[in-house]
Amino acid sequence: MKRIYKLLAWIAGLLLVLLVALILVVALFDWNRLKPVIDDNVSAAIGHPFVIQGDLTVAWQREPAQQGLSAWVPWPTFTARSIQIANPSWTKQPQFAQLDALQFRFSPLGLLVHHIDVPSVQLVGPQIDLERDTHGQANWLFTLPQTTTPSAWQLNLGAIGFDQGHVALDDAQNRLKLQVTITPLQQAIPYDQIVAQATDEARADVGHGVGKTAESNKTQPDMSAGAARTNYQFAWTADGSYQGTPVTGTGKSGAMLALQQTDQPFPVQARMHIGDSKIALVGTLTDPVHLGALDLRVWFAGTSMAKLYPITGITLPDTPPYGTEGHLVAELHPHGSRFDYRDFRGRVGQSDLGGHVQLVTGGDRPKLSGDIHSQQLRFVDLAPLIGADSKAEKQQRGDTTQQPADKVLPVETFRTDRLRTMDADVTFSAARIEHPTSTPIDSLSARVWLDNSVLQIDPLHMGVAGGTIDGMLRVDGGAQPMRGALQLNARHLQLKQLFPTFGPMSSSFGEINGDVALNAHGNSVAALMGDANGDVKLLMNDGAISKTLLETAGLNVANVVVEKMFGDKTVKINCAAADLGGSDGLFNSKLFVFDTDDATVNVDGTVNFANEHMDLNITPHTKGFRVFSLRSPLYVKGTFKNPDVGVHAGPLLLRGGGAVALGVLAPPAALLALVAPSHSDHANTCQQVLSSLRDVPPPRSIKR
Repeated sequence: MKRIYKLLAWIAGLLLVLLVALILVVALFDWNRLKPVIDDNVSAAIGHPFVIQGDLTVAWQREPAQQGLSAWVPWPTFTARSIQIANPSWTKQPQFAQLDALQFRFSPLGLLVHHIDVPSVQLVGPQIDLERDTHGQANWLFTLPQTTTPSAWQLNLGAIGFDQGHVALDDAQNRLKLQVTITPLQQAIPYDQIVAQATDEARADVGHGVGKTAESNKTQPDMSAGAARTNYQFAWTADGSYQGTPVTGTGKSGAMLALQQTDQPFPVQARMHIGDSKIALVGTLTDPVHLGALDLRVWFAGTSMAKLYPITGITLPDTPPYGTEGHLVAELHPHGSRFDYRDFRGRVGQSDLGGHVQLVTGGDRPKLSGDIHSQQLRFVDLAPLIGADSKAEKQQRGDTTQQPADKVLPVETFRTDRLRTMDADVTFSAARIEHPTSTPIDSLSARVWLDNSVLQIDPLHMGVAGGTIDGMLRVDGGAQPMRGALQLNARHLQLKQLFPTFGPMSSSFGEINGDVALNAHGNSVAALMGDANGDVKLLMNDGAISKTLLETAGLNVANVVVEKMFGDKTVKINCAAADLGGSDGLFNSKLFVFDTDDATVNVDGTVNFANEHMDLNITPHTKGFRVFSLRSPLYVKGTFKNPDVGVHAGPLLLRGGGAVALGVLAPPAALLALVAPSHSDHANTCQQVLSSLRDVPPPRSIKR
């Protein structure tokens, strides 16, 4: 037994000596001897030259978070000073990253089971230069070694800590240059305090009275216990340019980005100015290793929504100045992400806007979907959609297209290339439309489809003057020039509601019905109308017309014509009918007449949208001897911009004839289909007139 005790004592003593020797070796070991091995292995792993230029030291201390026997085992804390990671040969800057120090610790017991457990890595004084060339080659894309054999080792990295530093970005592919400086705050700022402060600052900066979303819990970023405990510890500033436009920004962030704890949010806050576009956000990022989630309150503002395209990649129309505020929730994944801009509210021009939209990436093209609505939409705020806003407004939203002085139709070119970058399925509705008296549109709803560069608005519904206009618009942005098709059906438009401020119209029982079917090629409104093919049909019954009414409607040419025919009095219209056919922008009058108590008036000739010229003859046929001013026909010639209205000097008209003259142009049967059932008993006037025309013999000739 004594021998056994002696043997055990020798073994224990030997183990103690070995342990002491091991501790002395570890404590006195010059870890710098391992730098060449570490440099070579890391360089091979990341595909970039890696060098530790300073000292490599190790400190040992127990881990407070451990329990039991493992709490007595000290953990090594490695500190590598003055680290450099070189750039590839094609970059402008020699170094990809420089660190004053890199510090991390790990559990030695985990090595026994091939686990490398690193609670955190601290980056001290980082200086990082990010570059991408015009071919898409980026220095932040590391070439990792490929192997089909799974590693026996498992790395668990808890978090990355940041320190003050500097990040430079030179992205030639997107023409983006940024200099970002990161500095520590004098003291940590609680998350909820930054949320409140950022909300006030963003609203003051964005302006436009974009809504009161802060009053709704639905629009708040994550205010869970984890988020509430998170503090902002660093501030950053950014300065540079994007596609030639100045970029400035400020923001704040946390100090530790959790990589494994998916319930530990990383706070972010930013305010960016990109030209005259403004973006502000505040919220959290969680689970960055798996590109997990963003939970942000976001503000957008600028002179036109179209300017967000190079920033967000989302195709949006030209608009007046806008501002929105909403709740952005994102699920980020390597092969496709989802962004939800929820419960946003804002203004576009003087119109309110709200709803939700969703962007999904990962398919052939990103897809935007959602529902947008407006309680009160100003009709003039829709003008930029077709380039019909004023010159000053165009300059404000960045359009440099010069509208020719002699042209009326907008020549601003549509951005058809943007139709090929994404898909969409968005519904839009406006409960009430504020409009000038000449455009009495009361409500609007539409569904906008965009699929593989084909844009379609179908169905399109408008409430107009007590009636409806339904139809569809289709545009193929993949064709060059762009190919478009338009169909509209107007029914039961009440004349007295079309001109509510015009007294003589208040007793009118008449209504307007019409059909429009056009197709064309062109990349602007002017080009499309100049190539238009199709038909325009219109019927109006039991109305009234006068110079004062046409001045109200802004129809200057018709105003001059009516003044020359009837003077300044109000004239009752029994029936007005028009059937125009167009080919390559040239519209001919198949049938264009209006019947009054005093005369029946024929209009024939052409309207050329290709060169914006008119050549029309207006031939009145008096009913008896009451209207002596109608003895000679009129002409309308010249351009849309500068029309010439005058009296033909030569011919005199035969009195009488009345409805006989209506048969000269075309059989009116094609227009009978527009005599739709009316809401009143006064809608049959046009039906009676058109029916009586089908068997009328040709009119007698004009005396000269």
